[in-house]
Amino acid sequence: MKTSDNYYQDRNLRNLDKIDSLLEELPPFCEDFFRGVEGRTSTLTRLNYCYDLRIFFDFLCRKVCRGKEVKTLTLEDLERITDTDIEIFLAYLSNYRYGDRRLSCDERAKARKLSTVRSLFKYFFNKGLIEVNNTAKVSTPKLHEKEIVRLEGDEISDLLDTAELGRGLSRHMEGYHARTKIRDTAILTLFLGTGIRISELVGLNNESIDFKTNSFVVTRKGGNQAILYFSEEVGDALGAYLAQKEEDPKVPQSEHALFLSLQYKRITVRAVENLVKKYASISTPLKKITPHKLRSTYGTALYRETGDIYIVADVLGHKDVNTTRKHYAAITEDKRRAVAGKVKLHKSEDDE
Repeated sequence: MKTSDNYYQDRNLRNLDKIDSLLEELPPFCEDFFRGVEGRTSTLTRLNYCYDLRIFFDFLCRKVCRGKEVKTLTLEDLERITDTDIEIFLAYLSNYRYGDRRLSCDERAKARKLSTVRSLFKYFFNKGLIEVNNTAKVSTPKLHEKEIVRLEGDEISDLLDTAELGRGLSRHMEGYHARTKIRDTAILTLFLGTGIRISELVGLNNESIDFKTNSFVVTRKGGNQAILYFSEEVGDALGAYLAQKEEDPKVPQSEHALFLSLQYKRITVRAVENLVKKYASISTPLKKITPHKLRSTYGTALYRETGDIYIVADVLGHKDVNTTRKHYAAITEDKRRAVAGKVKLHKSEDDE
């Protein structure tokens, strides 16, 4: 199964370079931790660990181990950290300063940083290098369910029409639209017709697509590959875009990326986020639509059509069906409303 190996390899190498650079700012014992978790974490997860730990150690030097520099922190310092110190850290994250910036974490960001700190302490505790792990005594911040934002039928059509026809675009936007409308329509159609992740979409190559079977290969989270299938409508949009690329003499023959920027390089995640935001702000200005919301739109539609949460989980690439259930259980309200009048309390004459 062949897909965009180069894209994912390049992304991992960039992450590894960033990790190496950030480790220079962290206490020396962190190298042992990152080496220990390498076999069971992705490079992106470890990069996020670096960012989280950088903030945690900065907090320790400001509030707990006063007078020490981050690079001079030791495992003995970790051993002295109490559960109260960790709770103070979580409160600190509500409004803190890092460098010249004033920052604030919501409940989900706090929970992620606590998870990172727990992983660090658990690693050294299990190794017998610290005798106490007080992070285990701290409760995870309560996470409130976020409302699922998604597009409904007419809104989906409006979004695609905006991309295809350019309605509502500014004069400046119209100048680029003639060059990007076929590509942008293909991107939006692929999101809405398959539920693909943005990282998966950006990583697609020309050879990832098989029009004989209306399928394509994606690299999921964790590096596993999967085959996804698409409808004729999605196939038409992809075919139109590929035909345009074939007719464009500026497309480098050495570039295998499916979706290209105006500079004829692989389109970036940020560029895709921006184009979704551009069209959605015109077609559905009251909803904050992102690529992930388009994925939710597809997941919702698929669940409504099939009523099978396991199929939805498999197609979306969720390892745990409970993740799927948490995100899409809200639409069972549609079914509850539909059956509200099914049970009759009084018999009609026809029933007698």
